[in-house]
Amino acid sequence: MELIILGATFFGFLVLGVPVAFAIGLSAICTILYEGLPVAVIFQQMMSGMNIFSFLAIPFFVFSGELMLHGGVADKIVQLAKNLVGHIRGGLGMSNVVACTLFGGVSGSPVADVSAMGAVMIPMMKKEGFDTDYAVNVTTHASLVGALMPTSHNMIIYALAAGGKVSIGALIAAGLLPALVLMVCMLVAAYAVAVKRGYPAGKFPGWSEVARSFAAALPGLLIVGIILAGILSGVFTATESAAVAVTYTILLTFFIYRTMTLQNFLRAAAKAVKTTGVVLLLIGVSTMFQYLMGLYEVADFAGDLMNKVSSQPWMIFLLINVILFLLGTFMDMAATILICTPIFLPIAMKAGMDPVQFGMLMLINCALGLNTPPVGTTQFVGCAIGGISVGAVMRTILPFYAALIAALMFVTYVPAFSLWLPRLLMGYKG
Repeated sequence: MELIILGATFFGFLVLGVPVAFAIGLSAICTILYEGLPVAVIFQQMMSGMNIFSFLAIPFFVFSGELMLHGGVADKIVQLAKNLVGHIRGGLGMSNVVACTLFGGVSGSPVADVSAMGAVMIPMMKKEGFDTDYAVNVTTHASLVGALMPTSHNMIIYALAAGGKVSIGALIAAGLLPALVLMVCMLVAAYAVAVKRGYPAGKFPGWSEVARSFAAALPGLLIVGIILAGILSGVFTATESAAVAVTYTILLTFFIYRTMTLQNFLRAAAKAVKTTGVVLLLIGVSTMFQYLMGLYEVADFAGDLMNKVSSQPWMIFLLINVILFLLGTFMDMAATILICTPIFLPIAMKAGMDPVQFGMLMLINCALGLNTPPVGTTQFVGCAIGGISVGAVMRTILPFYAALIAALMFVTYVPAFSLWLPRLLMGYKG
């Protein structure tokens, strides 16, 4: 009966339009009151969930991404991408994919990525004669690669939701190949649509111009190298790397590029504070939810249910993907990670999947949800920038969805995509 109350109240609040964080918290409170447990349990679980040292990385990574967004780094990355691949058929679309991948590496946030790249690339593509739906779809889907990059705070959230079963350093190394796979799949989709619609190719500016744009963008791109080198060499931890990222970004935008203004700095700080508050609230209320799921053995129940459908690992992985995709359509990325990891990670591990590989599966699935109504944050931002309705974009979204699902299938069924680099660089034994 307790599980029915927990599930029914949670989905009921979501249907009523209650924000996800409050829906999670209120459903947990209703269940605790029904159980007759002390109300103090609520606050104890919330505080224990948020009072973790590793969570210090979250505000730093968020702040670093916002500084990159407001510090003018995007323009230099766009120019580099345009010079590299702009001469291919549908050149601006291809440039958009590469630019979103590169900026995702320095921002670590799909929403920041689509905000920065969309503001530059979508108007540019419309001006050059590209259809608005194409410009928006390319931008919103390519921006999702930010969830897999070393600066992604969602990796921190997953590592802690996994209950210490996976190291943050291994996750950071593991995200690079899946990010590359995702970029390649998106390039194929963007090119295929460009050929079908007859979009033109640009002109190659020459290798000297490519070299100049690379030199201009390199200081911004170095943030990924600094984080990876620092963690892999043991100079600093993953948490300390986030603080290093903020320090480097401040020096970069104020003193090297000289594009940061005081007004933009304050705007970036305010947005980072707001985002951090939302994430920590989600973490706190999700800890209550996880406590109740552990109390009622939800993971064991879900595992038994899946085994009744099939005992084949490939089918179990497929079922997990489908469930995560459906949940991601109406839940925020952080909330999905926090709630679903304790349920599905034990099931996936029992079926033979490494927790690092499952982390990549989880992040891509949750990123896919960011581009799926009714709670498709990146899609809403992209449509707002492009001045087009979500319905119009959804009518031509299938090639880009197919690219994302192809990347997801590679990561799900080919462990080497997630585990090769952690084993090579860190001696990971998983």
